[in-house]
Amino acid sequence: MRYTFLESSKDGCILIARILLMVLFVIFGWNKLVGFSGAAAYMATEGVPLPVVTAAIAVIMEFVVGLAILVGFYTRPLALLLAIYTLAAALIGHQFWNMVEPDRAANVINFYKNVSIAGGLLLLCITGPGSYSIDRR
Repeated sequence: MRYTFLESSKDGCILIARILLMVLFVIFGWNKLVGFSGAAAYMATEGVPLPVVTAAIAVIMEFVVGLAILVGFYTRPLALLLAIYTLAAALIGHQFWNMVEPDRAANVINFYKNVSIAGGLLLLCITGPGSYSIDRR
């Protein structure tokens, strides 16, 4: 019974998981899109190379790819791509090992949240989007 408990609700649960995983990306990607110059300026202050290009990549990855995964379009490859992006963002944006308190504590949390989100995205890549998706797989 423990392995079949949610089997009849599997596709609905995968849909909820996709929504929960993507809400963060879509919201923050939208914020970067509508405040693009501010996002690029922030990236410049953080020392990110090519801040305008990097901000554009962030908008595409977070908002566009986030929406695609939300509706279940090319879910598996995009989930893998977004997992890689999320790990890169953790390594670039949350270098807690180079910080002192209080910045260090907040960045440790954000780093490991990104790692956890990447794990969820890898799981979504393996399981697929379920039948409540454009992919229907």
